[in-house]
Amino acid sequence: MKNVNLKVNGVSVTVPEGTRILDAAIKAGFKVPTLCYMKDLCNESSCRICVVEIKNNRKLMTACSTVVAEGMEVFTNTPKVRASRKITLELMLSNHHKDCLSCVRSGNCELQALATEYGCDAEKYKGTMNDYDVDDATPYLVRDNNKCILCRRCVAACNKVQTVGVIDAGNRGFATRIASPFEKNLNQVPCVACGQCINVCPTGALREKSSISEVEKLLADPSKTVIVGTAPSVRAALGEEFGYPIGTDTEGKMVAALKAIGFNKVFDVDMAADMTIMEEGTEFLARLNDKNAVMPMITSCSAGWIRFIEYNYPELLPNLSTCKSPQQMFGAIMKTYYAKKAGIDPKDLAVVTIMPCIAKKFELTRDDQNAAGVPDIDASLTTRELARMIKNYGINFAALDGKTEFDDPLGKGSTAGLIFGATGGVMEATLRTVAETVTGEKLENIDFKAVRGTKGIKEASVTLKGKTINIAVASGLGNARKLMDEIKVGKSKYHFIEIMACPGGCVNGGGQPIVDSETRNLVDVAKTRAKVLYGKDKKDALRKSHDNPIVKTLYSEFFGEPNSHKAHEVLHTSYVKRDRY
Repeated sequence: MKNVNLKVNGVSVTVPEGTRILDAAIKAGFKVPTLCYMKDLCNESSCRICVVEIKNNRKLMTACSTVVAEGMEVFTNTPKVRASRKITLELMLSNHHKDCLSCVRSGNCELQALATEYGCDAEKYKGTMNDYDVDDATPYLVRDNNKCILCRRCVAACNKVQTVGVIDAGNRGFATRIASPFEKNLNQVPCVACGQCINVCPTGALREKSSISEVEKLLADPSKTVIVGTAPSVRAALGEEFGYPIGTDTEGKMVAALKAIGFNKVFDVDMAADMTIMEEGTEFLARLNDKNAVMPMITSCSAGWIRFIEYNYPELLPNLSTCKSPQQMFGAIMKTYYAKKAGIDPKDLAVVTIMPCIAKKFELTRDDQNAAGVPDIDASLTTRELARMIKNYGINFAALDGKTEFDDPLGKGSTAGLIFGATGGVMEATLRTVAETVTGEKLENIDFKAVRGTKGIKEASVTLKGKTINIAVASGLGNARKLMDEIKVGKSKYHFIEIMACPGGCVNGGGQPIVDSETRNLVDVAKTRAKVLYGKDKKDALRKSHDNPIVKTLYSEFFGEPNSHKAHEVLHTSYVKRDRY
């Protein structure tokens, strides 16, 4: 490819032909602010914040869409450029509800940060403002168009990446707003609750529906024993909310914070992920050995993915594993086995989870999620919500003991369960157990690296006792759709498929800390967080689900064996066809 030479603010830089000015400026060491642009997602050129001056060009040009040319001289911070950006920001603020002190994004809002940087007068352009009803009809997400700046990142995430397509820009001119088809609320359209729209929103226009007050009421109720379980990927991201670099393991501090908040017991959902492997792996082997079984079998861990298939491919529901997700298995085990061992009436036991996902708020309301006659899970908080609770409780996160451990007896999970947090982790964990079950021998190398990494679709083949098993891993629902279309027309070559709703897996879930566009342009967030999980897996002695002593105890004392009648009563579920409209 041909290279192009240019200057950015007097600094010479060489980039490949076709490079945008924005990327050339970054390479030269200069920041160009953006609000609509996000790498590999959105390039609408609609916000006009990234305008730059080009020598001998009368007009200011958008850096996110203008391609470099040989000999071009670009200036990113001239008085003319800064004045243009300031006016644009002030015009945005003129139609923006500025209740910043009560907004969950205050301090982490890209519009707020730029308005402060450019010394904007929020009241300079007073006049008519749009006034929209807040859509809070779902149990998981709130949409407030009064804070929307029409960047269309959410539209790109929903349509381009996830192929869900339940939001888009409607109307024209001053009346333009992000809406769902036929003016419906989000609970009336096939939204899958993945939350990827929240993760890319630069303001507070999209946020999870908070469950903090619900959890605080449980903690304040003297009749309740309140236990909490944390998902694998939360420990790899929580620290970002307290200033730690992306990719910092804060497991010990997380556990210490939960104990300081007042939970009676702090357990690890990794344990339930191990149980998922035992149930799912056994189910897969049974299908593999039954010529009449529905294949390929598809994982059922991701709540957003389950909603997606129920809406879009109901004819393929028999392909799903019948296993509950680790969250729901965790709650079911707590309300049955643990409640009995602890001598607690299940109705007096409250189970809270900390998840990287907003779909888990919906999942706990699904039918067939009440193994003990009461809901398996009482409330689910996102990683972001936990951070808010820690701050609200006046806990100094940095000063907490980083070696605090989960409680016994159900606080121990294998690192096979831990890597569930990354795309490919469920598949790798399953293969570790299935391979040793089939061969009857200990594997010398349990690292199945072919299914690792953040590539949208990964595939591999594994040979066990002369039988070749074709596997695939997809993250992001647009990639899931490709695999489902193959199955639908009878062209799938796979035996087993893992699907996660969020690109990169749970480490990039819709409830994780929000990362601004400038950082996302430079850092592979999902990959960096996933390194925490794989790093812990590499060092740990307990790396296979079937070796977990807690798992062995649960089967010997309660379930009997994987896929037993008792296990199906407690740990398995069913699915429904959902009408799209």
